[in-house]
Amino acid sequence: MKWEENARKIVPYVPGEQPDVPGMIKLNTNECPYPPAPGVQEAIWAMQSRDLRLYPDPDARVLVEGLADYYGLKKEQVFVGVGSDDVLSMAFLTFFNGDKPILFPDVTYSFYDVWADLYRIPYETCGLDEEFHIRPQDYKRPNAGVIFPNPNAPTGVYEPLELVEEILEANRDVVVILDEAYIDFGGKSALPLIHKYGNLLVVQTFSKSRAMAGMRIGFAMGDEKLIKYLSDAKFSFNSYTMNRPTLALGVEALKDKAYFEEITGRIVITRERVKGELKKLGFTFPDSLTNFIFATHERIPGAQIFRALRERNIYVRHWDKPRISDYLRITVGTDEEMDTLLSFLKEYIQ
Repeated sequence: MKWEENARKIVPYVPGEQPDVPGMIKLNTNECPYPPAPGVQEAIWAMQSRDLRLYPDPDARVLVEGLADYYGLKKEQVFVGVGSDDVLSMAFLTFFNGDKPILFPDVTYSFYDVWADLYRIPYETCGLDEEFHIRPQDYKRPNAGVIFPNPNAPTGVYEPLELVEEILEANRDVVVILDEAYIDFGGKSALPLIHKYGNLLVVQTFSKSRAMAGMRIGFAMGDEKLIKYLSDAKFSFNSYTMNRPTLALGVEALKDKAYFEEITGRIVITRERVKGELKKLGFTFPDSLTNFIFATHERIPGAQIFRALRERNIYVRHWDKPRISDYLRITVGTDEEMDTLLSFLKEYIQ
């Protein structure tokens, strides 16, 4: 049909499967296995009809100010959106408009190339080394922007801030975006570097460590000028991006630091225990500082283990892609869920 000639054709991002099977163990989308903070649950019951009837504050002030206070920033240094995907997409649209390609790793979050294609942004991928680490020299060439996750997804590898700063030093004339979706499970955030590098945008989310994937809260922190450009793009696109319940519940989540530290600590303890058990079963993996483990077995193909697990209603993530087709990304669930996973793997492998 003639009209199809003018349609934008994109190969879309494929999200993790969202099964709804009785008794399933869902370890495929890096959701938190524990509930949100008690204050979040109490705030849900306290909501009134006006929270659905009225438009939300387009400036999302209550959440922006809550985040600014939590991280010791000015409110002009914080931008919020509907999950970090929304924030990152808006950042691509706002900052990656040069003639040169943007740069990101070859094994990384698979939404980056989708956004680049959607917004007609030229890009080049930089190969990770054999241990899935970034090679900073690959980012010391002409480009129109840089983005990478730290820790990386799906590998779980964390890069020290010295490496991050080496890349920043080499790219002072373009925007560098650091996607820190998993930073709360290990490593140090690059947030302090925004005071030194006005071109650094740090993006985080409530979906993983704050157990609020269903509420879709993401945020960016950076120089006031960066945030102003992001906000201008947002208001040229959709003023009411975050609903009233989400804003209120996001603020409640920030209030309970003790609970936040408790559940992230529990996930880290479980992760380290499971690493040891997987090694005994013949798995190897990069050292993860996230809420997942990216593992491959010494003799059994990843796709085969993936199918066997799925038949038992245990869901993990698998990609049929170069370099990672034999790997499984396993979300760290509760101790009981991980024990069930390990019990099956012992039976299946041995």
